[in-house]
Amino acid sequence: MVTEKIEVLIKKEKINKRVKELASQITEDYKGRKPVLVSILKGGGFFIADLAREIKLDVSIDYIETSSYGKDTESTGNVKILKDLSQPVEGKDVIIVEDIIDTGYTLEAVEKLMEVRGAKSVKICVLLDKPSKRKISVKVNYVGFEIPDLFVVGYGIDYAERFRNLPYLAVIKST
Repeated sequence: MVTEKIEVLIKKEKINKRVKELASQITEDYKGRKPVLVSILKGGGFFIADLAREIKLDVSIDYIETSSYGKDTESTGNVKILKDLSQPVEGKDVIIVEDIIDTGYTLEAVEKLMEVRGAKSVKICVLLDKPSKRKISVKVNYVGFEIPDLFVVGYGIDYAERFRNLPYLAVIKST
């Protein structure tokens, strides 16, 4: 029987500190504006909640749900919109908030969608950047942590809908 062992990669305290730093930078960059934070569900939901609480601006929040993984650990490259935004983004400053960028397919698709819909500006904020997995070039404006090619879980990131609720980021080790 295979069992799973969780190995902490980034502790909760380190995540909290970095989220505050990112929020401070966004607050400075968007001074006098009212950006729309667009979370890519489901993983980005945890990150956007903490980030939004730390941004010292009048922000609005919306959600989009995509799928490119299914039940696998590798992106298929085929990005599907499962839940669309509830408000128009035309003429607005949009910050896409995502848990992790690896291949870049999802963020490229969502960024293009915001541009097509007439967003005034589009920037990207990710908690985790895994540049070794990049298949396409996507400009990420705000990065929490750069990590190696590990399959991580926790703080919103799942494996087959499990482990999202961990308050830290971890790697699953089979034993």
